[in-house]
Amino acid sequence: MTRGDEYSFPADAASGGIRLDVFIAERLPECSRSFAGQLITSERFKVNGQVRKPAYRLKAGDVVTGFIPPPQASGLLPEPIPLRILYEDHDIVAINKQPGLVVHPAPGHGSGTLVNALLHHCPDLGAIGAEIRPGIVHRLDKDTTGTLVVAKNAAALEHLAAQFKSRSVQKDYLALVHGEMTSDSGAIRLPVGRHPVDRKRMTTRSRKGREAETVWRVARRLCGFTLLELRLKTGRTHQIRVHCAAIQRPIVGDPVYGRQKEAANDPEIQLLLAPVRRQMLHAWRLEIDHPRTGERMAFESPLPKDLERLIAELEARSRKLRGKK
Repeated sequence: MTRGDEYSFPADAASGGIRLDVFIAERLPECSRSFAGQLITSERFKVNGQVRKPAYRLKAGDVVTGFIPPPQASGLLPEPIPLRILYEDHDIVAINKQPGLVVHPAPGHGSGTLVNALLHHCPDLGAIGAEIRPGIVHRLDKDTTGTLVVAKNAAALEHLAAQFKSRSVQKDYLALVHGEMTSDSGAIRLPVGRHPVDRKRMTTRSRKGREAETVWRVARRLCGFTLLELRLKTGRTHQIRVHCAAIQRPIVGDPVYGRQKEAANDPEIQLLLAPVRRQMLHAWRLEIDHPRTGERMAFESPLPKDLERLIAELEARSRKLRGKK
């Protein structure tokens, strides 16, 4: 697909009844259905010279003509923010996201985001829709660390989005939680939805909650704490944080769903947790099908230093207490 070129596609008998946006997307591999819809709505593509809606059903003999304007700059500034690249090729880039990095610009975070960093890092970004920008298909909270995959062109974005929608992507996390689990493995199946009062929070008690499932197993028991391996079967906002809190095992350091006074009666634990400034949640592994080759690929991010340090200190404390018995 070359931007600025004019296209003419006759609809044959086999194309009869197909939606106009689907028809265009099928003939222009770099053009997603949603972008095709935008082009039709903005009158860039017409049928027999007439303006139609994206849902128009083609008839045999119709001729679809139009063009795709050259992509525009996104309006976001490239910024030389350091990134930890796990893997990169022409279609995707896998990143080990550091704590404190917001993924996408939003009110209050117009700069200093992962998107700003990628605009600087990736000079070969393709057009996604009408703009040259990275394709964000999934996100991590600002203070959650770990593996994130980003599309570098529209075809890769559409392919990855379909994988996330079909739940074929494997998402594995590590979380340090308060308390000790009574069994070695299990699953949390509680709906997650927006809190009815505090719109920045999610809850398992929302009347409009959506199906959510988190599978977990114990990685290490740490004398009053547990390191959990968790696998997301669904991808709701704050899902792991909300699910852990719902079973009374909130993530250490979680400022929204955690326990701020968990260790009030244990000075030693207070001292260990004092440096914690964020939720101890890490997206350690992500497995996808490569959008171009179809090869199954896995990307892993090593433990961040703050979580690694805290685990080591809790293990040392556990050994010390066992030695006293």
